[in-house]
Amino acid sequence: MKGKVAYITGGTKGIGYGIAQSLLAIGMKVAISGRTKEGVNSALKDLDNDNAIGVVSDVAVLQDEVKAVKVILEAYGKLDVVLANAGVGHFAPVDELTEANWHQMINVNLNGVFHTLKASVEALKASKGYYMTVASLAGTNFFASGTGYNATKFGVVGFTQAAMLDLRKYDVKVTTIMPGSVASHFNNNEPDEKDAWKIQPEDIGALVVDLLEMNPRTLPSKIEVRPTRPDKK
Repeated sequence: MKGKVAYITGGTKGIGYGIAQSLLAIGMKVAISGRTKEGVNSALKDLDNDNAIGVVSDVAVLQDEVKAVKVILEAYGKLDVVLANAGVGHFAPVDELTEANWHQMINVNLNGVFHTLKASVEALKASKGYYMTVASLAGTNFFASGTGYNATKFGVVGFTQAAMLDLRKYDVKVTTIMPGSVASHFNNNEPDEKDAWKIQPEDIGALVVDLLEMNPRTLPSKIEVRPTRPDKK
């Protein structure tokens, strides 16, 4: 994979940042995106790698993603791997969930994966590349106070699996990764020792590396990932 180019949305922290670290460690060139210049610059400083660049993009806006892919192609000349990782979560009983929170989840979690693929699909066809989405176990397991989040993650799983069927004729591989509890900043969490039992971002990074290094004839199209031993309530 050395020298191949990856684009990771929501790559400034959490799962996206962990994936960026793993891909840089195997010699890939990596572009990360986030919604703010400050967040992107901070992540690049922490990565401290000449093979990493950053772009400011809101995945809820198609033109932002089109511009981001253009910047990456201008910088590196190709795009081999795209990871649609950006996501948000708001949790409340359906009668209390606000319209604003509902629409933000739809726009980021669901519209975002479409926008990212729409912006990058021709580049992926050209490279016979790999498109991955980061969904969630919430994409198959519904729970109370999860109406909006469940709706988007069920949608991401369905979208990704259908896209896999559309794109494999171009030798573009497509996978959705569905993590359970991850020690990330999701939902305003501050990772610390209380999260030691959870999946760590670098674990998802290692999984992505395994997928990229798998023989092209084989495609794990949907992967559920969960902590080995859940926290005892």
